[in-house]
Amino acid sequence: MDLGMVGLGKMGGNMTERLVRGGHRVVGYARHKEVVDAVVAQGADGASSLADLVRQLTPPRVVWLMVPSGPTVDETLDALHPLLAPGDLVVDGGNSYYRDTLRRAAAVRGWGCRFVDVGTSGGVWGLSEGYSMMVGGEDVDVERIRPALVTLAPGPDRGWAHMGPVGSGHFVKMVHNGIEYGLMQAYAEGFAVLAAKSEFSLDLHQVAEVWRYGSVIRSWLLELTEAALAENPTLKGIEPWVADSGEGRWTVTEAMDLNVPAPVITLALEARLRSREADPFTEKLLAMMRNKFGGHEVRREG
Repeated sequence: MDLGMVGLGKMGGNMTERLVRGGHRVVGYARHKEVVDAVVAQGADGASSLADLVRQLTPPRVVWLMVPSGPTVDETLDALHPLLAPGDLVVDGGNSYYRDTLRRAAAVRGWGCRFVDVGTSGGVWGLSEGYSMMVGGEDVDVERIRPALVTLAPGPDRGWAHMGPVGSGHFVKMVHNGIEYGLMQAYAEGFAVLAAKSEFSLDLHQVAEVWRYGSVIRSWLLELTEAALAENPTLKGIEPWVADSGEGRWTVTEAMDLNVPAPVITLALEARLRSREADPFTEKLLAMMRNKFGGHEVRREG
């Protein structure tokens, strides 16, 4: 099949390369020409604008978006609106909030076009290992892009599935990322306990390597942890500042709306927020409270 790929960042570029390797024709577009040139060198066709991308595709078109979640998706859809024709299919493969996806799908259907959401996991390893894809949309639309999904997945019958109606793909990916928060936090806390046991002089990289085989907590995430510890066993020079891209927040909000307790994911999100506090007001006030009711020592800065 042929499709247009809008957004050729690390994941979008790797997906384009995997599709080209699989025999698909891909027309790629990004704001920066050098990024487009990179996928052209891999065998894709390049576009100089969204209009140029649409012109190069055979109707009914498939335009796959791999752009950052949030306003960028809306801006891209607004730009595509006058260029598309009834029957064209828009795929959002980014980390969009599923509630935004429901709104966008309704708008795109109002144009006479089709919409599919694909929650995509795989990161920088997807090119070689394949992508995990959670797909939301109507049966006929998912079937239309099946050839691309099969090529992008780790195998034809694994690593991807049609979750349900529009929005369900991004909903499942949202929860996937919330779980990821909890797993990462558990590994990080466990290795911190190991590092604190100074009298054993534990080799954390060695521990991670042992746990990778036969252990009940073995995982791909543990393999990445082992690789990180091999590169920098003491994490020297790493600032304890952890970003979040929104999915954990959305998962916690949804859990509360559904009256489902999710304490591990919630605490993992809070730990990320705490990591960014260079001047933590909370702990300062706690120290002052203890001083006021019990006369406990307050340590002064400097």
